[in-house]
Amino acid sequence: MKKLLAPLCAFGLLLSACGQPAASQPQDENILHIVATTYPVYLFTTAVTEGAEGVEVSLLVNQQTSCLHDYTLTVADMKAIEGADVIVMNGAGLENFMDDALSTSSAQVIDCSEGMDLLPAQGHEGHDHDAEYDPHIWMDATYASLMLSQISQSLTELDSANGDLYTQNESAAQTALTEADLSWREALAPYKGRSIVTFHDGFQYFANAMGLTIFKAIEEEEGSTASAQELAEIVDAIKLAQKYDLGTMPIFTEVNGSTASADTIAREVGCQVYQLDMIMSGKGTGIQPYLDAMQKNIDTIVEAFG
Repeated sequence: MKKLLAPLCAFGLLLSACGQPAASQPQDENILHIVATTYPVYLFTTAVTEGAEGVEVSLLVNQQTSCLHDYTLTVADMKAIEGADVIVMNGAGLENFMDDALSTSSAQVIDCSEGMDLLPAQGHEGHDHDAEYDPHIWMDATYASLMLSQISQSLTELDSANGDLYTQNESAAQTALTEADLSWREALAPYKGRSIVTFHDGFQYFANAMGLTIFKAIEEEEGSTASAQELAEIVDAIKLAQKYDLGTMPIFTEVNGSTASADTIAREVGCQVYQLDMIMSGKGTGIQPYLDAMQKNIDTIVEAFG
């Protein structure tokens, strides 16, 4: 933890003052151990830290779902948190499952959502998680840009030795992100104002950014499906909207998610089902996997309306 020592002294936050036993600290004190909580956060963090000497970034949760409401930390997760010097998190309530672990951790925490103008949690059919804000900020490139800035600025404060590199890396990632976002908005401009039905509550930021309207959002917990009554009500609502010439509404589910209920609705109203990627798992690093996944989502939207 040598790289954090000077900045932490400046803030009066020496790790030893936190009462953590020596055995819980990383074995290699020359390495800055950074834990990114989710795959989008991991991609942005590795984009900023690429080429940084003495920095190691690991991913905590790598599963193909953005619904972490019921996630439980594993023993391996707890060990990773215990050994972290810095924890970079999405924030906005996405990682509430970590509250207890963070309360006893000596790691510095970077909350990517800090200071952001967050959207309220989206009302949807199905299950209610009592969330105040929608945490799926990475699905809007504008918010992704703010996340990159938050990570870069915070790491520069904590690890000034690599500060110039962090700034350069962020600048390169921001340029690529800005160029891609302009092309995405241009591609979806002809469909501005069109309505969609989603089988996930995580597409609000994406839809707002691209000028789409979420007519219905259905959230299904893992291992459960919407009831017959809920499906019937959704079908009736879509048919009524179509009657008033709102057009055929494509239905979007999450990649690797169940499409059973969506397929049922699609058959009743005469629309098709497509899949969008919430970018919650993968094997790549840096900004490019994020850009690729978002581009695929844009292509899917164009196909659905084309």
